[in-house]
This record gives sequence, structure tokens and C-alpha cells, in this order.
Amino acid sequence: MGSQEVSTVDWQGKHVTVAGLGVSGIPAARALHERGAIVTVVNDGDDERARAQAAELEALGITVRLGDGATLPPSTELVVTAPGWQPDKPLFLAAAEAGVDIWGDVELAWRLRGTNGCPAAPWLAVTGTNGKTTTVRMLASILEAAGLRTAAVGNIGVSLLDAVLGEQEYDVLAVELSSYQLHWAPSLRAHSAAVLNLAPDHLDWHGSMEAYAADKGRVYEGNTVACVYNAADPATEELVREADVEEGCRAIGFTLGTPGPSQLGVVDGILVDRAFVANRQKQAQELAEVSDVDPPAPHNIANALAAAALARAFGVEPAAVRDGLRAFRPDAHRIEHVADIGEVAYVDDSKATNTHATEASLAAYDSIVWIAGGLAKGATFDGLVTGAAKRLRGVVLMGADRALIREALTRHAPEVPVVDLDRTDTGAMAEAVEHAARLARPGDTVLLAPACASMDMFTNYNKRGEAFADAVRAHAEKSA
Repeated sequence: MGSQEVSTVDWQGKHVTVAGLGVSGIPAARALHERGAIVTVVNDGDDERARAQAAELEALGITVRLGDGATLPPSTELVVTAPGWQPDKPLFLAAAEAGVDIWGDVELAWRLRGTNGCPAAPWLAVTGTNGKTTTVRMLASILEAAGLRTAAVGNIGVSLLDAVLGEQEYDVLAVELSSYQLHWAPSLRAHSAAVLNLAPDHLDWHGSMEAYAADKGRVYEGNTVACVYNAADPATEELVREADVEEGCRAIGFTLGTPGPSQLGVVDGILVDRAFVANRQKQAQELAEVSDVDPPAPHNIANALAAAALARAFGVEPAAVRDGLRAFRPDAHRIEHVADIGEVAYVDDSKATNTHATEASLAAYDSIVWIAGGLAKGATFDGLVTGAAKRLRGVVLMGADRALIREALTRHAPEVPVVDLDRTDTGAMAEAVEHAARLARPGDTVLLAPACASMDMFTNYNKRGEAFADAVRAHAEKSA
């Protein structure tokens, strides 16, 4: 299916099972019901919130089964699943055995685009282990600067179904896609797509690194104009080589170094394009300055180059790339500068919930007091510590799995002073900041980049970042 073609499905009377209530399941159930499908929603949970959601759907005539997400309802002709449900759930095994297709919310949105009376907008898709949200939001900012009607959608808080079925008409969509979503999206065909990087993550869901990478690589299938890859991450280029793309689709690399032909890169503090120019052997087009990117950390420059490559693949002029990057402001808790106190910078990167993200965060600063720890999710920390050892002034550890990081520090950075906080209550963050402040010297950065999930102590990484910012402000008042 080409990227501009619209799929037509006769939903009238079709028996569809929607797996999971929530941000994707409820809109999917509503959309299918409105099109005449006979919808049954199954959900593992049976709590007060689920019962309230079920009542709303049942009032429309949709069947809801709470506390039973394992059994395939009789007569099911299609399963539409929330992205987080693991592929080995009994419901899916039963569907596969019965020859029933399984779609995710992204697949359903792809199939329903263009059915609401608006032309189907092409998708510029972004995936990768880290940097997806920032890159998609940068891309949307660039597209807006070019005067295009667009939105940042997908695994970013805005439902793709809402975007493709709403009344707003779009010229193009900037789409963030997780590996979960791509796993269940067999017919997705983007205009252009990027895989930013690949590092072990969600292996409990996918089963292996190979399966995880393969699902990420699905984003390239059927691309029509450009497959954007990270020249510093050969695994992303390998996914491009393996992809079955439309005739004429090009491989476009991005690099923090000087770009070769068909690449975007950096020369003397300038982001340049040697891919979408008339003579890429001899010409380079200036797009923006490194200082136009906020913050200008190396991994964020890489995000900007990937966003620029997708925008240029869509025909956006260089000035719009510059203007869009200048207008962009990062989300909270992503290398967010909180304060300067006594010539020490305090930076919140609570979103760095795995080692790959933290490695990029640590690489952005020369001398660091690192606050780390939480739930390791099976991660190991030797490589991270080895790479960062020379930058570490000191380390403050907190959280349930802090011992794993402490052991890596003992092996690979034994000279770095470590404070180990033996408490997991939320008040530990204030103590962590006080210890970090004592370790820091003028010119240092106190960096919250936990390399771990937050749920041992906090509701989510946002709450962890807010606790850090509150502790920093309290420290500033005491230091004034």
C-alpha cells in the first residue's frame, strides 16, 4: 500500500475485540462502533476507574468485559490492542490460532485516515530508544515554521485516532512511534521515517534485542522518500538496508561530524545539509547554528539533525528549519536547567530512565556531580560508568537498585566519591541535593540523570524531576 493510498474496510457488522481500556482503547472502541462494528472491549483490570469507563461505553451499546482480558470472545474477526499488551498474552495466542488479525491503535489510525472527509495527511515517523518525543516536537515546530498545518501525535500524548478522525485538516503529521506500536502496525507506510538510535530496552516485552530492533525497523517499511538513520549507530543503518521501500526512496544519514553526501551534519558550529541539495557531492546547505538548538547538548543536536532531515525530505526550506529550531522549547525534565547556585549548575534530566539516555546526558557536561538510581529494569551499568568516569566529580545514589550502580562505580571509578542514601522515601531527594551541593565545585553541574525508572519512590519521572527542582530551590534559599 503506497503512503498516499487510503485503506477501505467495511466495518458494518464486523465483530471486533478491543483489548484494553485507556487512552487508545476507548477512542478505538468508539470509532469502530460509530462505523457499525460490533465491538467488545476486554480489560484485565476491574477497578473503580475501569467500571466508570465501561459504563460510558456500555451506554453507547458497546459490550465491555472487565477482569477478563485473556479469553477471545466468540465470533471475533479482528483484535485491536492497546500498545502495551505483550504479544504472548493468551488473548493474542488464541487470535493467532484462529487466524484473526491483530492491529494496534496505530494500525487502526492508518486504516481509518481519510475516512472523515479530510484528505489523508502523509506521516513523518520517528522511533528510537531515546529522543523520540523531542525530535517529533522539533519536527512539528519546523513544519509549523514552514506554514504547514501539522501536529505532533502518536506516542506523545495526542491520540493518532483523534488526529486522523478529527475535524482539523492537516498537511502532514509528525508521528512518534514506540516499538510496541510498530509491532502491531503491519501496513503502516510513512512518507519518510527516522530511527534515532538503538539500545537494549523493553526486552522483557519483545523477548530479545533482535526482536526489539526488528520492530523498530518496521518504521522504514514502504517509505516513499527518505529513511533517516544515525551514522554513529550502525544498527540503524542496517535496518535501512533490510527495509523494503518504495522505488526511489533514499537513505539519509545524520552525524555530529562533517557530513558526507546524502547526510546532514555539523561544520564549524553550523548544521548543514548535503542530502537535499542540487549537487550533494560538492554543495552543502546551511540550515541553522548549533546555538539555535535548546539545549545544545550533543544528543540534542542529533535530534535536531534528524528532525531537519525529515522536514527537508518533505520539501521544507532551510529558513524554516532554522526558525523552527529557534522556536522549539524542550519538555520539562529533559536536560532542563533549574538554577545556578554558587557557580554550580543544577540540571534536571529525570526523563533519562535508562542507561542509553543517561549516557547522552552525562556526555553533555565536563564536570558532574551525578544523582542516580531507582528501578534498574534489568539494566547493567558498567559501560555507562566506564564512559563517564573522567567527568564525575562525585555521585549521589538513591533508590531501590542503587547498589548496582555503586558496584559499577567501585569497579570502574573507585576514586570518585560516592554518597549512598539508604532511604527510599520521597524526602530523600532533598538530602541528595544537599550532598551533591557539598561535592560540587564552581563550574560543575549537578545532574539528575537517574539511569533508572522512578516508580520505587515516585509516581513517575515527572514527579521525580519536580522533587529535584523543589529541592534545588530550597537549597538556593538556604544559600542566599
